[in-house]
Amino acid sequence: MTTTPPTPGLEPAFEVEARLGRLEDHGTTRAGHRRIVPIVGGHVHGLFEAEIMPGGADWQLLRPDGAIDIDTRYTARTAADEYLYLRTFGVRSGPPEVLQALLRGEPVDPTQYYFRLGVHLETSAPRLAALQHSLFVASAIRHTDRVRYTAYRVT
Repeated sequence: MTTTPPTPGLEPAFEVEARLGRLEDHGTTRAGHRRIVPIVGGHVHGLFEAEIMPGGADWQLLRPDGAIDIDTRYTARTAADEYLYLRTFGVRSGPPEVLQALLRGEPVDPTQYYFRLGVHLETSAPRLAALQHSLFVASAIRHTDRVRYTAYRVT
């Protein structure tokens, strides 16, 4: 028997494109500079296919160094009316001028900034239940009106 833990790997799992509504800037709260970005739709493709329902959001905290703590929660529904709850947590960071360009909604090469997420899934659908037995991480891109990410299952 080995005493060394297995080295994790990554398997591509699914792609997400979340369409965003108008940013709500709540200003500086006790937690920090709070921004809320509504999630108004989108889709998921890969291990499962689903449409993202309106009503979710990204509850962001803008750090003093310009980085953003990401905290999203939203629902997706399959064609068979199965629901999935997705929650992401992560960080978007980079050089100040790049972060400012993103905040202004300008297109930025995604290699110029860091945008990584942990992805948590919940579902009551028996056919999708195995998704809840894995960890997922993602690499994301911020566009003016949407976020795209590729999620990987940690093996």
